[in-house]
Amino acid sequence: MTFGDRLARVFAEGGRLCVGIDPHAHLLEAWGLPASADGLRSFGLTVVEAVAVRAGIVKPQVAFFERFGAAGYAALEEVLAAARAAGLLVIADAKRGDIGTSVTAYAEAWLTPGSPLEADAMTAAAYQGVGSLADAMELAERAGKGIFVLAATSNPEAAAVQQAIVQTGPRAGQSVARAIIEDVHSFNQEQTGSRPFGSIGLVLGATVELADYGIDVTTAGERMPGLPVLAPGFGHQGARVEDASRLFGSLAGGVIVSESRGLLSAGPRGLGDAVARRAEEVRAAHV
Repeated sequence: MTFGDRLARVFAEGGRLCVGIDPHAHLLEAWGLPASADGLRSFGLTVVEAVAVRAGIVKPQVAFFERFGAAGYAALEEVLAAARAAGLLVIADAKRGDIGTSVTAYAEAWLTPGSPLEADAMTAAAYQGVGSLADAMELAERAGKGIFVLAATSNPEAAAVQQAIVQTGPRAGQSVARAIIEDVHSFNQEQTGSRPFGSIGLVLGATVELADYGIDVTTAGERMPGLPVLAPGFGHQGARVEDASRLFGSLAGGVIVSESRGLLSAGPRGLGDAVARRAEEVRAAHV
């Protein structure tokens, strides 16, 4: 089964809510957990248990595990395995990017079936151009996995780069963000055929005005059907679920509503109810 097929099934059965597994130091403390690999493991497994019967997607933020070295990675491996065993779609928020064999090795680590770090998809950065991810995207397609490429992110310092205009090549005159979208669409077009969604998606922040990045949401989805969009920024960061259709326009059909701190702040006892409420709000919004 392709990643696009699996994403469509998750949308139908579990909904579009994606719960971040982000064990910030202050959240570990609030949850009564130690700032250690053991604390991360307990935090991650608790989130998996809370989400498993209420939503369909989780997104572990790799950096919070990485800061504890090998022990942190061992905890992450357990969380990833538990999430996949629970039937959740797992997006490793790794934001890897490089060229040649290096980026291929990143993809092998996160997307190879049977790998200790196996996830269903990963996030990637294309600072060296979407072409630098070509081998990783091909690997994802062959393995039935997905990649979400950063295009327009919600951190304000990114705007200067992502809104910059490409000077040469076939995307000359487009913003960097728009060029990334077009390149991702071109790859999917060659691979997707009649599938509901492509294997390669985008990260588009829910707190940015996409028009400022040269992205016309009224027509983009019509030209690029089946484009998966990972949309962080809901909840704590300010974006509202009820605004998702307006924010993403014709791209809304592929949007994954991602929320982390707004849900995790409910604590281990309240998390399940918080996830259930938000999942229902996402369904009611007809995103």
